Amino acid sequence: MKELFKENKFRIITAILFLVVAPLEILSLFSIHFPFWVEFPFVIVIVLFLGKDVFISGIQGLFKLDFSNINLLMTIAVTGAFYLQKFDEAVIIIVLFALGDTLEEFGIRKSQRALEKLIESTPKLAEVKGKGEKIPLEKISPGEIIIIKPGNQIPLDGEVIKGESLIDESSITGEAFPKDKCVGSLVYAGTINTYGYLEIKVNKIAKDTTLSKIIDLTYKAAQSKSKSQKFIEKFAKIYTPSVVFISCLLFIIPVFFLSGNFNFWFNQALTLLIISCPCALVISTPVAVFSAIGNATEKGILIKGGRFIEEMGKIKAIAFDKTRTLTKGELIVSDVIPFNNFTEDEVIACAAGMELFSEHPIAKSILLKAKEKKISPHLCKDFQALSGKGLKGECVVCFNTHHCLGNIKFFAEEHYVEEAIFKKVEEFEKQGKTTVVIGNDKEIKGLIVISDEIREESQALIDNLLKIKIVPIILSGDNQFSSEFVAQKLGIKIVKAGLLPDEKVEQLLEFMRKYKYVAMAGDGINDAPALATSTVGIALGAIGSDIAVENADVALMNNNLNIIPYFINLSRKCLKKIKFNIALALLIKFSFLILALIGWSNLVSAIFADVGTTVLVILNSLSLYNYK
Repeated sequence: MKELFKENKFRIITAILFLVVAPLEILSLFSIHFPFWVEFPFVIVIVLFLGKDVFISGIQGLFKLDFSNINLLMTIAVTGAFYLQKFDEAVIIIVLFALGDTLEEFGIRKSQRALEKLIESTPKLAEVKGKGEKIPLEKISPGEIIIIKPGNQIPLDGEVIKGESLIDESSITGEAFPKDKCVGSLVYAGTINTYGYLEIKVNKIAKDTTLSKIIDLTYKAAQSKSKSQKFIEKFAKIYTPSVVFISCLLFIIPVFFLSGNFNFWFNQALTLLIISCPCALVISTPVAVFSAIGNATEKGILIKGGRFIEEMGKIKAIAFDKTRTLTKGELIVSDVIPFNNFTEDEVIACAAGMELFSEHPIAKSILLKAKEKKISPHLCKDFQALSGKGLKGECVVCFNTHHCLGNIKFFAEEHYVEEAIFKKVEEFEKQGKTTVVIGNDKEIKGLIVISDEIREESQALIDNLLKIKIVPIILSGDNQFSSEFVAQKLGIKIVKAGLLPDEKVEQLLEFMRKYKYVAMAGDGINDAPALATSTVGIALGAIGSDIAVENADVALMNNNLNIIPYFINLSRKCLKKIKFNIALALLIKFSFLILALIGWSNLVSAIFADVGTTVLVILNSLSLYNYK
């Protein structure tokens, strides 16, 4: 019942506003009042019911001489209204203040609701294989096997060891489509098993799961104040006591030095006190930031603090790592060019035999090609690996046993290479591809062309960034040819290639001097120094990657590049709303300050202006939650 009351508090206060305040305000406009013996006890009940906590906090603020305490200002205003016997104003003050306070709470709860629902729906127990009953997650250790039935939520991170299914990962990544999972696939806490029976080997304890990190970082982000919020709070600490001082002068000077009417100027001083309450000003930033964070979290964007929402809205350029960011980072054999009457299969068979025990990505791509074509690798012996060049060895299958595998320069050191082959290799390199040459001691057998495919969504990403006037940049450790080929394909004009991690940082600092606000997007592992240096570091494909989550300011859990322009637009929208909220609050505050100083204001109009501004600010900020 208590929780139900909390959930409906907003509606309850609103109902009180219309049922109690509106009639009293209408009657007071016509100078119609209830008899004292009816009005006074009624007002006392309403004020104590809604304002008990306000008065307690206000009195504590008085003892501490904390004039920036909003509750102290309200306590003084209500007490003054009672002294002036303006009981309807006293009710209006406390009810509308309670409404504003509730609106603030409602706004913050609204922005956190999706995360709270996820936490509440996450299983607290799991069925461990062989134990016959469900046990608390805290008692389950890595290595144990849990059983996940169709329709159940996965409670812990782990690896599928039996079964296959489609897993709904939208709670983690924001992706609408379920992912295929089979033996060997990684699964994450908080995701849903849609149809198949699964057995999962746990690899993380409950507090270390990806979901737990998301929840923890999101709450920390909400607590981490943005630059605007810190500025507003500092401003309010100076602004509010200053207005309290001015209010005292507004009463003292006319009454004691100019023989002014005591009650009239006391009323004006109270009005000034009420309008000085920085409710709308203080709430102008956090609700907007919370709403933007809530929106981003639902889309699979994990943000480490409110300030990164603001910083992202100022971004003028984004630097991208090439491999595993703009490209798939999965090398494949794109072409096989045989020479001297050898066949494609013979070229692949010899190359696969030499690469059989190598862990190099190029070796893996050649072995994968052999597997796809069902080619058995030739047996080789007496390997000799030359770093940065290639391999030498003896093929026991081929007639000419001595073989070399590597780049064209390596092969040309010992053997004659025709000019036509050099030109063919150069042609592939200009396309951003890597060419491996294989041959024996007499002739070249063929070329194997390796490429890293550009991701399907990369083109849309760059197009969308250019539309919103963001300058895309490539900062890559790969060679110049490969980087420029990708840049040309995507329409990126600025390319810096062949960079070591520290050189990436130097280049990034150079761009930050030029554009001031520069984001960096990478895989979160080898790009860690650049991610940390940039205005906002964005790690792609962070799901399951502890390093990515730790190093970046923003982690894209779903590895979807097209979410970046969306995030920039969301951040820009958030910045605009914060600026609008602050401007609106200050404009109304200073307008009523002037009216109060010249004696043209009253308590009721001041309260309606203050709470009205708070309502507008909160509703404006909450719209970010539904931004699409």
